[in-house]
Amino acid sequence: MARRSAESGQASVELIAAIPALTLVVLLVAQLTLAGYALWSAGVAARAGARAAYVGGDAARAARASLPPALRDGASVRTGNPLAVRVRAPSLAPGLPRVRVTARAGLGSGGGGGR
Repeated sequence: MARRSAESGQASVELIAAIPALTLVVLLVAQLTLAGYALWSAGVAARAGARAAYVGGDAARAARASLPPALRDGASVRTGNPLAVRVRAPSLAPGLPRVRVTARAGLGSGGGGGR
């Protein structure tokens, strides 16, 4: 079967047209992954701070120490019940706003029951 000359290179043109869309989707997924990482890390730090407060330690210091070094700058810790840790998620592209995420952990009543 002979190829038509009008369709020659059509797949290449379609691939070139799809590359920017695929790149944008990959960057969006990677940025959402970074936001999830920041939220997970803030949750770990909030639980560490709540545990420290429960045993009479310095909750804010324990929470900050539990954060990865990349998230410590600009992090804020609000003590109390619940303890809240707020961090800025890293940004992949310069100039994009950094999303702030907050995680909270409470001390609970200690009575069990799983509430």
